[in-house]
Amino acid sequence: MRPCDGLLVLDFSTLLPGPLATLMLAEAGARVIKIEKPGGGDEMRAYPPSWGGSGTNFALLNAGKESIAVDLKSPDGRRRLMPLIEAADILVEQFRPGVMARLGLDYDTLAAINPSLVYCSITGYGQDGPKRDRAGHDIDYLAESGLLALSSGSPTAAVLPPILAADIAGGAYPALVNILMGLALRDRSGRGLHIDVAMTENLLPFAYWAFGQGWFTGRWPADGEGIVTGGSPRYGLHRTRDGRLVAVAAIEPKFWSAFCDTIALDEPLRDDARDPSATRAAIAARIAAADAEDWQRRFDVADCCCTVVRDLAEAMNDPHFRARGVFARRIRNADGDEAPALPLPLAPAFRADPSTVPEVPALGAHGERFFTD
Repeated sequence: MRPCDGLLVLDFSTLLPGPLATLMLAEAGARVIKIEKPGGGDEMRAYPPSWGGSGTNFALLNAGKESIAVDLKSPDGRRRLMPLIEAADILVEQFRPGVMARLGLDYDTLAAINPSLVYCSITGYGQDGPKRDRAGHDIDYLAESGLLALSSGSPTAAVLPPILAADIAGGAYPALVNILMGLALRDRSGRGLHIDVAMTENLLPFAYWAFGQGWFTGRWPADGEGIVTGGSPRYGLHRTRDGRLVAVAAIEPKFWSAFCDTIALDEPLRDDARDPSATRAAIAARIAAADAEDWQRRFDVADCCCTVVRDLAEAMNDPHFRARGVFARRIRNADGDEAPALPLPLAPAFRADPSTVPEVPALGAHGERFFTD
């Protein structure tokens, strides 16, 4: 038994935030029906590279779901959805505010049909406020939240974040958490609710340390100034002799002492508050004197929160991840080919047996199960 067994989810979302949230619900046992537009469906279907007729991004985010194609602008299309809406436990949508209302599919309308529905809307700025209608993508939300200003690279070379933090940490994860809490509340009250997930404001907890400085000292951290954004010699990246990078995170005194011993840092420079720039330059010179794997062997002995930066191919083959089965799960496409499934932050006890291989749904492939006219 899985925690979401028996739950019916209607997924009106596309791209990343909503589909990732509903993927986790599907992995936990829910039946997820993806509502797609006829013709093209979710935009991710067309994103290269392709695998078995679908974009790989779509395959990773939607395996194990069912797909029906419905023209939501058509009264007949919406009418055909009504039996599913009456039976649904959860609805996830990702349109701009007001779109579902114009389609007659807003929360108030559907709650009158299905009072127990947990209805989740995911947008960049929320359902109200002066920015509610503004278009945006991940980096826009990071920019609006103030996070990019904390660490944006050098004055001459701005650096793009390597992760879609707003979509996943500001969208998909909060959606899942709030949906599950909404279900818990529904179990007690018998009524559903409308959940408003605003990706930009959900990024703000990442700046907890910066708020702690700004609110309580009156001085806000500048770009690259914070302890974890470049302001401390104890936390940063350094190039090795063979061109790799070493990640140093020796913040606490015991780790800092062990790190300094490992790289044989001169004693006067170990007081990193006295001349941080000199300490940082000395660390860089020490790290540049040896190859990456030599440093990794030394760091393994020192246990000082330092490691060589691995690429994704190396990470996938890491013996630790292999031992924990992180990449053991598989998905299957329409041609019968299999590939690794996207790793998800769900406890194994909540998921299907790893031998189960979910399939990537073709556009509209499951309509005949629900539509008889």
